[in-house]
Amino acid sequence: MPVSVATLLDTTSLGLVLHTRRAPVDRPVSWVHVSELPDPAPFLEGGELLLTTGLALAPEDTAGYVRRLAAAGVVGLGLGTGLSHAEVPADLVAAADEHGLAVLEVPRQTPFIALTRTVSSALAAEEYAAVSRTSTVQRELTRAAVAPGAPGTVVDRLARHLGGWALLLDAAGTPLESAPASARGRAGALTAAVDRLRTARPPAGAALTQPGETVLLQSLGTGSRVRGFLAVGRPGPFPAGDRHVVNAAALLLTLRLEQSRALDNGTAALRAAILQLLLAGQIGAAAPVVAALGEELPDEPVLTLTVLGSPEQRATAVDVVSDAAADVRRPALAAELDDALVVLVPADGPLAARLTVLPDRVPGVVVGSAPPVPWARLRDGVRQARQAAEHARAAGRPATAFTDLAGQGLSALLDPQATAAFAEAALAPLVAADRAGPGDLVESLRIWLAAHGQWEPAAARLGVHRHTLRKRIRRAEELLGRDLDSPGARAELWLALHSPTG
Repeated sequence: MPVSVATLLDTTSLGLVLHTRRAPVDRPVSWVHVSELPDPAPFLEGGELLLTTGLALAPEDTAGYVRRLAAAGVVGLGLGTGLSHAEVPADLVAAADEHGLAVLEVPRQTPFIALTRTVSSALAAEEYAAVSRTSTVQRELTRAAVAPGAPGTVVDRLARHLGGWALLLDAAGTPLESAPASARGRAGALTAAVDRLRTARPPAGAALTQPGETVLLQSLGTGSRVRGFLAVGRPGPFPAGDRHVVNAAALLLTLRLEQSRALDNGTAALRAAILQLLLAGQIGAAAPVVAALGEELPDEPVLTLTVLGSPEQRATAVDVVSDAAADVRRPALAAELDDALVVLVPADGPLAARLTVLPDRVPGVVVGSAPPVPWARLRDGVRQARQAAEHARAAGRPATAFTDLAGQGLSALLDPQATAAFAEAALAPLVAADRAGPGDLVESLRIWLAAHGQWEPAAARLGVHRHTLRKRIRRAEELLGRDLDSPGARAELWLALHSPTG
C-alpha cells in the first residue's frame, strides 16, 4: 500500500498532529523534502511532503506560499514547531484547507530525518513488494504458457492480475483469445492502431490513453514478420511493475506463436504444390489433398487474385484471406507462386467483396484480379491476375482488375521511362532538323498520322498546301530511315509522338 500522510499520522512514534480538516490525507507521498526557501516550488516535482521550520514564512505571503506549493503538487506541509513558530499559524491552516494541502505539526522532539527515514523505508518496502508481485505473476504466466490450454490461460491470468482486460489477436487483427469474453468486442476499435503497428518491425508497442482507461498494444513476432498482437487495458495508468508483466506475457505469447512457424512453412509448401496440380488441370488429384487439410476447393467459376509484396506482407495477406473466408464460411485457397501470392475464391458470394480491403489491411501490397474462369482455364486466370498486379505496381496503385487494362489504352501497359526513352531516340532526327530550321517536321508528322495519312485534311489542319506537307513527310521519311507507308512504322511513330514526354 503506498505511503501517505495518513500513514505518517498513524506512526505514533513521530508524534505528528494534523491541523487541516478538509485537505485529503490519502494522497501518496513520493518523497520528503526539506526547505526553508520562501518559494521552494521550482525545485519540486510533485508528490512531496515538504518539511520546514517556517524561518522564511512571512505572514503577509502565507496565502501565496501555500498556493505555490499546492500548484507544484505538494501533498503535505510539515511545520516544525518550537523554533521560529511556537505553534502552527491559523492563517496557514486556513489557506491550506482552501487549497487542499494537508498541514502537519512536527514537534521539536521529532527530527525531520525521522520522517525521511520512515517514508524511505515505506517506499523501499513498497517497491520490494511490487517486484515480488511482478516476479510471482511472471512465474505464473510462464507455467501457464507451457501448460495445456495456452495461450488462453496466459491471457486470462494477465487480465486478472491487471484488474482489466486482455485480448490476443492474430496477424490479421482477428481475436484469438480474450479475458473476459466481452473483450472480443474491443477488436474493432483497435483496427486502426493494429494496422499502424503492423508496418513496424516486431516487437513494437503503442499506448492508447482513453478517458478513465489506458490500453497497451504490442505486436508479437521475431524477425520481420508480425504473428499477432496483444492488447491489454485497465483503469488509469499502468504502474511500472504491471508494464513489466505485460512485456513478459508478450514474450511468452510470441514464443508460443513462433512454435507454429515450422507447421506454417510446411502448410505453405503443401498449398503451393496443390496450386501446381490445379494449374496442370489435376483437379481430381488436388481435391483429396485439400480435404486432408480440413478445407475444400472453391466452386467454379473461380475468381483469381494475385498479391505482390514482401514475404512478410504476403504472409499477413494469407491470414487476412483465411479470416475473411472463415467469417463468411466460404472456401478459399491462398498459395505462393513465383514470388507472389495467388488467391482463389468463389466468384459468387460475399468473399470476393470482402477481399477488396486487402491493400488497406496489409499496407504496401498490390492486388491484381482476373475475370472468373472455370478450373480448366485457371492458368489464364492466374496469368491475367499477375499482369494486372504488375500493372498496378508500375502505376503506383493498390489494386487493378485485368478487365480495366483495355480501357486504359496501350500506353498504360508500357513502362513510362522506357517509352519516353524510345520516343526520344526515335524522333531525335526530326527534333534536330526542326531546331536547325523552320521545318515543323514533328508536328507535321503528328497531324498527318492523326489524319490516317490523308493529305488534304492534314494540310488544312496545319494551314499549309498539300504539296508542302508532302515534302515535309518525305523529308521526315529520309531522316528517320523508315517507310512511312508501313503500318508498323506508323504505329511505332504514333506511340513515340504520344509518349509521356512526346
